[in-house]
Amino acid sequence: MQGIDQEFFIDTKIGKLLVGISKNKIGKISFNQPDFSLKGIKPKVVNNLENQLLEYFMGHRKTFQIDYNLIGTEFQKEVWQKLLDIPYGKTISYGKLAAQMGDVKKIRAVANAVGKNPVPIVIPCHRVVGVHGNLTGYIGGLANKKYLIELESNRQLGLF
Repeated sequence: MQGIDQEFFIDTKIGKLLVGISKNKIGKISFNQPDFSLKGIKPKVVNNLENQLLEYFMGHRKTFQIDYNLIGTEFQKEVWQKLLDIPYGKTISYGKLAAQMGDVKKIRAVANAVGKNPVPIVIPCHRVVGVHGNLTGYIGGLANKKYLIELESNRQLGLF
């Protein structure tokens, strides 16, 4: 991937995540990765992410303190920044997010930017849902989106 210097795997409750490093910062998180080995010692930033994801999946972390290097347009970066304002355990519709961005007519542009979020979970794009709360597209698949939303709302059984 353009801008990614190294890649490492992290095992999580929702499967292997491929983490891309850019300028010694997190640049990409990808879901549903094939099982193959990547050689090399994980840098501190990857170990930090791995520990914070473990805490998140255990229900002990609501936000992430991760250094990341996001590659995208200024508009995409604005949308991704706005995603960080969605409280843990809450969801927002694409339309409401577009309205918060200043123009409800930009709903498709906002939805497109949400879908291009390079660091899902850390930047919580899973918290954006359809107008009636229905689950719509997610880069990690709808089953993972549902799992993350339920995890955050404490409805997921057997976690605590």
